[in-house]
Formats: sequence, C-alpha cells, structure tokens
Amino acid sequence: MKRMIYLMLLAALPAFAQVTVSEAWVRGTVAQQKATGAFMTLTASQDARLVGASSPAAGVVEVHEMKMVDDVMRMRQIDGLPLPAGQAVQLAPGGYHLMLMQLKQPLADGQKIPLTLEFEDARHQRSTIQLEAPVRPLNAAAAHH
Repeated sequence: MKRMIYLMLLAALPAFAQVTVSEAWVRGTVAQQKATGAFMTLTASQDARLVGASSPAAGVVEVHEMKMVDDVMRMRQIDGLPLPAGQAVQLAPGGYHLMLMQLKQPLADGQKIPLTLEFEDARHQRSTIQLEAPVRPLNAAAAHH
C-alpha cells in the first residue's frame, strides 16, 4: 500500500521540462570592463522558456537579444526566451545571449564561471540548472568552441 501511494505521488509531481545545455562559454574581459556575454546552446525536451539567470561573478545577469532595427544593431533585455520542444536554441554573439553586468572582477581566458539558469515550463513551473562555463578570449567568436 505504501509503495502504491509513493508511486501515485510521483505521478502527481509536475513534469518539468528537461533542458540540456551544451557548448557554454563566457567572453573574457579587460581591466575595468563591467559587462560581458555568456553563450550556449539550449535544447528542451518539452516547450519551455529561459526566464532568468544569475552568477556570483556578476551583480546582474539578464537574458538579451540583439537584432537589426532600422539598419542599427540593437540590444535589449527580454523577459523570456522560448525553447520549443526538441529544437536547439543558440545563444551566440550577435543574437540571443546572457548579459553579465556589474562584473566583480575581470574574466580571464580559462577561468570557469558558475551560472544558474532558470526555466519555466508550459505549466509555469520553474526549475534551475547550474553549470560552469569556461571563459574564452575577448576576441572569441561563435565558431570558437
């Protein structure tokens, strides 16, 4: 009987969208630079959204997009990045990315930066993933993996 109740409780738990993170990296900085970008590929098993992030290396981390508006590249914070089920979504230079601001120290090539990503599934249930992203040189491009 106890086992049956346990299995029923497990079945009643919300099904969180599982998200796989790959190729994560953070762009290095120079002295006095207070912001940089973090990039990666996210793939969700169910429809989900990236709704936030944090890092002990930065005072603020925001989800941003860059796009052309009237022939000018514009960057802005977005409240969430849709992650359609089974589709890889790239966070890359010149597109969607995490903006790490109010950096606490310069980020040097080879360092590992802790990041916590926050996701929301279709039922508005939230979950987090913690990872460490390596710092790549300031001039690193999306193809440098």
